[in-house]
Amino acid sequence: MATYSEDYEYHIHLSEGDIGRYVFLPGDPGRCEVIAQHFDNPKFVASHREHTTWVGELDGERVAVTSTGMGGPSTAIAVEELIHVGADTFMRVGTAGAMQPETQPGDVAIINAAIRDEGTGLHYLPMEFPAVASQDLITGLVAAARDMDRRHHVGVSQSKDSFYGQHSPDSMPVSTRLKERWDAWVKGGCLVSEMECATLYLVGATRRVRTGGVMMVMGHHDFAPMTDEEKDASQVGNLIPVAIEGMRQVIAADKARSD
Repeated sequence: MATYSEDYEYHIHLSEGDIGRYVFLPGDPGRCEVIAQHFDNPKFVASHREHTTWVGELDGERVAVTSTGMGGPSTAIAVEELIHVGADTFMRVGTAGAMQPETQPGDVAIINAAIRDEGTGLHYLPMEFPAVASQDLITGLVAAARDMDRRHHVGVSQSKDSFYGQHSPDSMPVSTRLKERWDAWVKGGCLVSEMECATLYLVGATRRVRTGGVMMVMGHHDFAPMTDEEKDASQVGNLIPVAIEGMRQVIAADKARSD
């Protein structure tokens, strides 16, 4: 695989051996250190552009957290380069907007598939190919949420390219199309809206690596204002323990299979 540097990956500034196989993927670089504080022996490794990486251990296994930035293009770049340096198991950790009455602020959404309302995936697989998570990660996340007695939902997200296409559709020349499609996603039972899962899952399918996503639900399906209590409940920090325990479940299952 061609790269722009013989010594390290061009965008993430990592080399083979810097990380292990298990990686958490927040969008925001500022969340990397927060997630890494749940590791044993956390250590900062690199930061370049939107991609910041910390490493550590969970249950004796090397793990890492690398920020992807927002949206499909930068997510695909990060995952491709992380694969180059040895990773094969990726968990998206982020926030998502509610789309169903039952998805309330502070709930956990475990994303087993994503609507391909984004463009990056078309550079990997035709539109007819579904964006689906790896069952190993979904199983681990569901077990974690249940063990922690967290209110959670398992289902589909809408992965979009335009944040303001969702939040200000009437300002767009294609407003009618945006709103018709949104109504279709809702009627089909789509849980939440976010910007990265479809791309992540399609890169994973193409490169034969494992992917999954867990999201903190924010907002209401009808765009009603959140209360202060709901804002506190939907802080990303409340999601991280579920993600950490979910990855522990994956690690334990991998060890059991290898024994």
